[in-house]
Amino acid sequence: MEQLLFLVIFYLLPTLISSIHNSTTGGCAIIRPPRDGGIRYRGLTQEQIRSVQILPVDYEIEYICRGSRIIVGPKVRKCLPDGTWTDMNHLSRCLLVCPRSWMSLENGRATLQPSGQPVEGTVLHYSCHAGFLLEGFNISHCTKLGKWDAPKPLCVYDSNYTGKKKLYIGALFPMSGGWPGGQACLPAAQMALDLVNNRSDILPDYELELIHYDSMCDPGEATKLLYDLLYTEPIKIVLMPGCSSVSTLVAEAARMWNLIVTLDDLEERVKEAGIEISVRQSFLTDPAVAVKNLKRQDARIIVGLFYETEARKVFCEVFKEKLYGKKHVWFLIGWYADNWFKIKDPAINCTVENMTEAVEGHVTTEIVMLNPETVRGASNLTSQEFLVQLMSRLGGKNPEETGGFQEAPLAYDAMWALALALNKTVAPLRAKGWGLEDFNYNNKEITAEIYRALNTSSFEGVSGHVVFDAQGSRMAWTLIEQLQGGSYKKIGYYDSTKGNLSWYGNDKWIGLGPPADQTKVIKEFRYLSQKLFVSVSVFAGLGIVLGLVCLSFNIYNSSVRYIQNSQPYLNNMTAVGCVLALAAVFPLGIDGLHVHRSQFPVVCQFRLWLLGLGFSLAYGSMFTKIWWVHTVFTKKDEKKEKRKHLEPWKLYVTVAVLLAIDVISLLIWQIMDPLHITVEKFTKEAPKEDLDVLIQPLLEHCSSEKMNTWLGVVYGYKGLLLLLGIFLAYETKSISTEKINDHRAVGMAIYNVSVLCMITAPVTMILSSQQDASFAFASLAIIFSVYITLVVLFVPKIRRLITRGEWQSETQDTLKTGSSTNNNDEEKSRQLERENRELQKIIQEKEERVTELRSQLAERQALRRRTSVQNQNQNHSVPSSQAEPPSYSIPTDKQSLPPSFSNSSNLYQGEGKLSRNNCHNSRLPLLYK
Repeated sequence: MEQLLFLVIFYLLPTLISSIHNSTTGGCAIIRPPRDGGIRYRGLTQEQIRSVQILPVDYEIEYICRGSRIIVGPKVRKCLPDGTWTDMNHLSRCLLVCPRSWMSLENGRATLQPSGQPVEGTVLHYSCHAGFLLEGFNISHCTKLGKWDAPKPLCVYDSNYTGKKKLYIGALFPMSGGWPGGQACLPAAQMALDLVNNRSDILPDYELELIHYDSMCDPGEATKLLYDLLYTEPIKIVLMPGCSSVSTLVAEAARMWNLIVTLDDLEERVKEAGIEISVRQSFLTDPAVAVKNLKRQDARIIVGLFYETEARKVFCEVFKEKLYGKKHVWFLIGWYADNWFKIKDPAINCTVENMTEAVEGHVTTEIVMLNPETVRGASNLTSQEFLVQLMSRLGGKNPEETGGFQEAPLAYDAMWALALALNKTVAPLRAKGWGLEDFNYNNKEITAEIYRALNTSSFEGVSGHVVFDAQGSRMAWTLIEQLQGGSYKKIGYYDSTKGNLSWYGNDKWIGLGPPADQTKVIKEFRYLSQKLFVSVSVFAGLGIVLGLVCLSFNIYNSSVRYIQNSQPYLNNMTAVGCVLALAAVFPLGIDGLHVHRSQFPVVCQFRLWLLGLGFSLAYGSMFTKIWWVHTVFTKKDEKKEKRKHLEPWKLYVTVAVLLAIDVISLLIWQIMDPLHITVEKFTKEAPKEDLDVLIQPLLEHCSSEKMNTWLGVVYGYKGLLLLLGIFLAYETKSISTEKINDHRAVGMAIYNVSVLCMITAPVTMILSSQQDASFAFASLAIIFSVYITLVVLFVPKIRRLITRGEWQSETQDTLKTGSSTNNNDEEKSRQLERENRELQKIIQEKEERVTELRSQLAERQALRRRTSVQNQNQNHSVPSSQAEPPSYSIPTDKQSLPPSFSNSSNLYQGEGKLSRNNCHNSRLPLLYK
C-alpha cells in the first residue's frame, strides 16, 4: 500500500508542477513570507519553488516561524479564483512570546489586552481581589524581545477589609474566529452579574466575578486557555464555555476538576430516542473530503454542526456532489442570518444560484432565544427592556454585525440561573459547616450541591421559562423552520418541558414526501422454481412406484430358486433404501414458500435422515454382496472351501452395522450441533424503475455451527465406502457363483452410484447459493442412481422369470425332478472337483512309484550283466551244469499292475519272460510296495 501511494504521488507531482508552470491566468502569484518566518509549499521541492511564479487555484500555503516565535494572524492562506489569497487584509507576523507566568496573579487578576497570545504589543493589566492590595506596577507591556517591561506585582492581604467574599466564574467567550458570539454574549453576562451583585437578596455575603478569555472558537486555543483558568489563581467555581467545539472540550476536561458545565450531548440524546448515527465526518478548513464520504456512505438525513462561514463551504461541495434533492434533507443550526447562503464568499467557487439550489428544503432548529411575552422575570426585566440595555452596553453597534446578538438572552439567563443556584446552596452548605468559599477542585460535596440546585432551578427569564433536565440541559421551546423558495418558513415548535410538538403541516418536499433515512431495502427470499420442483417430484414419485413394484415382486417370488440365489432379503433392503432416497427429494425442494420459518428445521431433519438411511440401506446391501463374493472367491483354496458355505445372517449383520454407523453418527450430529435455518445474503440489486429502493436477495439454508466439519466426516466415510465398492466390483467382475447370481449386476450398479455421488457432493456444495441448480443437480443424481439400481437389479430377474417360466418354488421343483437342492448342478460340480483332486493325488503317488521301480530295475540289470561276465569266466574251469545262472521271474502282465502303470509295461520286457511261479517271494512285496 505504501508503494502504491508513493507511485500515485510521484505520478501526480509532475502534473501539478506542469500546471503551475503553464498557468498564466487563474492562479495566484507567490507572496513574501513574514519577517523571521517562511512559507511551507505543500508538494513542492526547493528547486521547484524557486522556478514557480504562479500557484494554481485552491492551492494552500502555510506560514512557519523560526525558533520560538509564533505566527500571529492567519496561518494558512488559500488561492482564490480571482487571483488573490484569503485574509490578505489581516497581517501575519512571527513574534516572540513573553513569559506566561506574568499572566497569573495570586489573589488577583491579570487581564491581557488584546486577548490571545502574550506577544509584542500586548498589555497586561493587574488588579487584586477584594481584601487585597496591589504592590508594584499595575500594567506591563510585552516588548519585541519577548520580555515584559515591568516586574510582576504582588497582591498582599488587607487587614482592614470587611466586604463581600468573591466567587469566580471562568468563561471562554469566542470574541473572534468562526463564530464570534462573545461580542454580544460577554456584555450580556456582565450585565447579569452587575444586577446580581447589586441584589441584597441574592448571595448577600458574596460577589460574583467573571474571568474570561477569547477562545477564538478554536479547540486548540481553548485547551491552553482552559489550563490557564484551572491552574492559576483564583479557583473558579464554574466554567462557562461558548462555541460548540470548545464546549465539548471543556465538558470532557471539567469532570476531572469537579466543575459544573452545562452541555447537551447530541449523540446521547439521539441514542435514547432510538436514532442511529451511521457515520461521522469532520473537517478543519476544506469540507470536500467529508462531503464525498457522506455521499459514499449514502447519508440521507444529515445534521450539520458548523458555523455560517463553514456552512457556505459545505453547501458549495454539496452542490458539486449532488448531495441534495428529494433523497436528502439537511438539518442546520438556526442562528444563521436569513440570507447566509446568498452572501458572496471568496472562499467558495459557487454562484448564488448554485447555493440556492443546494440549500432548498433544509430544516433549521433553534431555541426560542427571546421571550415573546411581556413578562418580568427573576431579573425584573422584560425581554424588550433587556435588549435596550444590551444595545446601550454595545455602544450602538449594529446588532446584525455583532456576533452572538441573538444568543445574548441565553447568556444573560445562564448567569442568573447560576446565581440563583449558588444562592440556593448557601443554607445546605452552612448546615454542614461549609461555605461557597470553601470550594476546591477536590470537593465533590459542594459540586453535588451546586449541581442539584441547578437541576431544580425554575424561573422566568428574558429568553423564556428557564428550567433544566436531569442531565443539566436547558429545556426550552425549539423553533423549527424550513427554507422554502429561498426564505425561511416556520413549520413547528417543540416544547421540551412537556414533550409536545406543534406541527403546522406546511412543510414542503422536493419528492413525494420526506426522504427516507436510507435507501429502503426490500428483503426478497429466493425460492425454488415450482415448475422444476413439480417436474422432479413426478420423476421421484414414479421411482417410488417402481421401487415398490420391485419390492413386491421380490417378496412374492422369494421362494423361487433363481430369486433365492440372489439373496432376496438384501434386494429387499436395496429397494427400501431406494424408496427412502427418492422420498428425500421432496423435502429437498421444500423451502420457506411451503412451510413456516419455525417448521423449517423439521424439513432439514427429514432431508438428512431420509437421504442418510436410504443410502445406507441401498448401497450397504449391494456393498455387502460384492464384499462377500470378493472375500470367498479371491482367497486360497483351503480358506475358500471353508467360506463357500454362505450364511445369510452374516450378510444381514454387515448391513445392520453400516446402518448403525449412520444412525449413531447422525444422532451425535443432531444432539451436539442440531440443524437450524440460516439466511444467506446476496448483493443488493436495484430495480429497473427509478425508485429509492434496493432489493436484498435472501436464501434459506439448512446449516449448523460446524456444518463443514460434520459434512467432512460423513463425506469421508461414505467416500471410502464408494471407493472400496468400486474396487470390489472390479475385482469380482469375472467371478461366477450360484449363491449370489446377480453380483455382476450389483457391481454395475455400484459403479454408477459411486460416480454420481462423487460428482454430486462437491458440485452441490459449489452451487449451494443457486437454489434451482443445486436442487436439480442433487435430486436428479438421486433419481438416476435409484433408477439405474432398480433397473439393473430387478428388471433382469423379472425378464428371466417371464421368458423362461421359472416360476416354481424350490419345493415344487424338488417334487418334479425327484431331487433336492443338495443334488443340484452346483453340488455335482463340487463333488466332481473333489474326486478329480483325489485322483490327481493318486496319479502323483503312482508316478513317484514308477520312478522308484525304474531305478530298481536298472540296478538289477547291471547286477545281472556283471554276474553273466563272471559266469563266463568260470566256464573255462567249471562244468556247464554248475555255471548256469539263476533265473528271475518278472511279471509282465499289464492286468496285474495298477492302471497308472500300464503305459510303462515296456520297461519290463527284456531278455525273456519269467514265470510268475519262479519269482522269489521276497521280491514281490518290494515290487508292489
